[in-house]
Amino acid sequence: MDEKVLEEIRFQQEVVDKDTESPLYLIRQKELEISGRVLAARSQAEKIVAEARKKAQAILRDAEAEADRQVKKHTEEVIAQAEQEAADIRASIPEQAAALRAQLEPKLEEAVGFVIEAVTTA
Repeated sequence: MDEKVLEEIRFQQEVVDKDTESPLYLIRQKELEISGRVLAARSQAEKIVAEARKKAQAILRDAEAEADRQVKKHTEEVIAQAEQEAADIRASIPEQAAALRAQLEPKLEEAVGFVIEAVTTA
């Protein structure tokens, strides 16, 4: 039991046999009454603090879960964008290769002649 509760019980037992009109008795009674109120207020404050801590933990847990969801969503979007860019590049390879061939074809005969000349003169 709480020490204040035990003190109040002892006081009540002592008072049964004493004069209840004495100023000391009245002062002591008021002290115990105020002490009881303080204990009740402290208990209520502790409950409020505990509840606030629970709410803060829930908010933190929810925020972390939301952050994880946002990270996953962003990652999926970036991966999808990268995959689309890769697909676009793959699709353009034949076109780029054809354009490069078209540029190099007129110079192919000149290159072959240069190589033959280099080999035969050496």
